[in-house]
Amino acid sequence: MPRTPRKSEVLASSLVSSVNHALGKLLDIWHQIGIKEEMQLERMQAVKQHIEDLLNEMITEECQLKERIESSIERRKKELTSLRNELSMDPYLAEEGISILQMEKDLRLALDATLKEKNERLEELKQLQQQDEKLCAELFATPYYIPTGSIPSRSQLEELKEHVRMRSDEKKQCLEVFLKLRNEIRQYNEEIGHTPDSTLEKEALSDDEEPFCLASKNIEALQKLVNKLQLKKESVISTREALKEKVRLLWNRLHWPVEKQEQCKMNIKGSITQEVTMWEEELLRLEELKKENLKGVIGKVRQELDLYWEKCLYSTEQRSAFHPYYDDNFTEDLLNQHDEEVMKMKLLYEKNKALYDGIAKWKATWKQFMELELGEELKRSIESWEKEQGCNFLIKGQRFLDYMANQWEQHKLKKEQERLTKKEDSAVLKTPMKRHAGSTTQTPLKTRKLHGVTNLTVLRAASCISLTSTCPAAVARTPIPVCKTPSKSTPPDSLQQVRLQEGKENQQTSKLNNQFSYLDFTKDLSKKTSNTSGIFNSTVNENRY
Repeated sequence: MPRTPRKSEVLASSLVSSVNHALGKLLDIWHQIGIKEEMQLERMQAVKQHIEDLLNEMITEECQLKERIESSIERRKKELTSLRNELSMDPYLAEEGISILQMEKDLRLALDATLKEKNERLEELKQLQQQDEKLCAELFATPYYIPTGSIPSRSQLEELKEHVRMRSDEKKQCLEVFLKLRNEIRQYNEEIGHTPDSTLEKEALSDDEEPFCLASKNIEALQKLVNKLQLKKESVISTREALKEKVRLLWNRLHWPVEKQEQCKMNIKGSITQEVTMWEEELLRLEELKKENLKGVIGKVRQELDLYWEKCLYSTEQRSAFHPYYDDNFTEDLLNQHDEEVMKMKLLYEKNKALYDGIAKWKATWKQFMELELGEELKRSIESWEKEQGCNFLIKGQRFLDYMANQWEQHKLKKEQERLTKKEDSAVLKTPMKRHAGSTTQTPLKTRKLHGVTNLTVLRAASCISLTSTCPAAVARTPIPVCKTPSKSTPPDSLQQVRLQEGKENQQTSKLNNQFSYLDFTKDLSKKTSNTSGIFNSTVNENRY
């Protein structure tokens, strides 16, 4: 049975037939054109040369392809052998009796499979090394060693996996301690408004994927940081209290209503940091308000300063010495000068408060004396009216001058009784002074005191008579009140003088009224007070002894 030709042979036979057919067409065309035979031969030779060149070129290219395939086979064999040696794999065995193209294909597939195995091992090694390096960086430990550039065996990869597992367990234990410290740090930072300022603190609180080194020295440093933040918390609390005090001073300075103050305190709630922020905002708000109302604030401070000047009895010259008081350029510096002056006056007043209180009492007493002097003027006006009208000036059916005399007498008797009672109680508690043997000198204190009482009695009687002096018709209808004896110690001659004064006629009473008015009494009282031998000073001297 004849062999079936191959497709390539059929194609070659077809190619030869096509060339012959094409050459036949060329000959026909040349004959039709009338090209001579010599020219036809030349042209035929050119076609032949062209076909030969084309075929030779193709043969050359195919030979080169064969050489490249053979070179690739040799190269792939070497690569595959070397790679399988690196991977500790058995050598590759090529099949016999196959074409070079099939051999090249088989080698290529084997090389690809070996490269895939290599890449898988390297990728697994890379992942395990990354985990190991990450854990060792967090624990400040040494990573598992595999020579750089080598391809690990399967056993080496298993050992590396076990190493990574142990590091993970160690990290878990250290992480529990770290998280506890970090939570404490965050809590303190939130309470006191602390911003991380150290590299260690920033790394510990960072939310980045970069891990924190859990080495023992870092854990110790975090514990020290927690202690530091505890102290800083106490400092922030102190700052908050200082802000509250400044706000309170501004509230007082601005005369802020108590209701608004309490409402502000109720609204300031939260963490320490939040409270500090709220108090700072309140302080800034009050500072701005103070600046806006600086003129009013300085005016209020000046009122306070006036009050202390008044309490400390400052003269006009002393007040004028504080020049900022008269400055109309209202600034912070002017307010500070006023604050300093108020503080100085406040300290002066508190230091000498007892003295100023005594002076105030003295002024109040003196004011009462002045009011009584006013009563004297009122009495003279009413007497003048009664004289002109020829009748009494009545209030509620009673003669006003009689009412006035009764009130004055009752007041004097009450004061005299209180003084005598106090004197008797003091005399009982006194211890008699021992006298030296043979001493016959008698102290003049009692004599001076009795003399003063006599004078006081005469003055009081004269004053009572002066207050009750009226026109003759009034004397006939209304009895004149009689001044009672103020003390058992009053001598008989003084009592006799009082009775004689009470029995005189209206003309003599009017004369005494002109001689012993309340004004004369106050003048005499001032003289007695300034004289060390008078009744008041002698009483003081007696008590002193």
